[in-house]
Amino acid sequence: MKTLIFTVLVLLSSPSWAQLSVFACEPEWASLTEELGGDDVSVFSATSGLQDPHYIQARPSLIAKARKTDLLVCTGAELEVGWLPLLQRKAGNPNIQIGAEGYFMAADYVRLLEKPVTVDRSQGHVHAAGNPHIQTSPENIFKVAEALAERLKQRDPEHANNYEQRWQDFQQRWQTAMKQWQEKAAPLKGVPIVVQHKNWIYLTKWLGLNEVAVLEAKPAVPPTVKQLQSVVEKLKQTPAKMVILAAYQSPRATDWLVDKTGIKKVVLPFTVGGDNNSNNLFELYDDTINLLLDGAK
Repeated sequence: MKTLIFTVLVLLSSPSWAQLSVFACEPEWASLTEELGGDDVSVFSATSGLQDPHYIQARPSLIAKARKTDLLVCTGAELEVGWLPLLQRKAGNPNIQIGAEGYFMAADYVRLLEKPVTVDRSQGHVHAAGNPHIQTSPENIFKVAEALAERLKQRDPEHANNYEQRWQDFQQRWQTAMKQWQEKAAPLKGVPIVVQHKNWIYLTKWLGLNEVAVLEAKPAVPPTVKQLQSVVEKLKQTPAKMVILAAYQSPRATDWLVDKTGIKKVVLPFTVGGDNNSNNLFELYDDTINLLLDGAK
């Protein structure tokens, strides 16, 4: 009996029992939290790199995870508006409600682009707050990381020094990597591209790519043949090097364009886990730049 009691006490006092539980909506934030949290956090990602984060169901398994978590880390800016509010309500966890210390939206810490003047259903899937796909720029990741490190310290003050040390280490490695990425990607500046969906604005702005056409006339609404034909006509006047799409997206429209024009098709991971070469945030940008450089040849 004494042995059993001693074993239980040891388990309860071990670091694994003291970990901060984090529920990340997307893989990029799960990866970032792991970078900053290390062994002090236990991270669960609600989505994978091959899922569209707009369209997720608040399944019982997700509700169960959210019910017990200490910190919710999501993109925000209405990206998860179709499922996150229901998840919060069903979970009933005060830690992750709007305004709580455990409620962290990455988009609150960067400047959102493409804010529409007006919003209505006829425009397709338009986000009133602006384009939420902020993870396609490492500059945004840096800003979010700084804020997230502070939030981790607030939620888990016992390990605040650990979070600070990891933030200092991460920012040094990230700034070095950003400099290397920009140097390597220099040939991409001004390269004309076509995008399937309007989810690359932060990437194109960071690298200086020239977006000359979009396949979707309305965001998240599959283009008609007539609309695609108009892109073909536009490319006769303004040629592009490649058409890019995210790994989670259907390639149907892009394949149609490739078949009609011979333009190169480039499938980018979009987030951590989007392909076999993007297992963390550093690999995500390494892989993205390599794929773009190959497409630009």
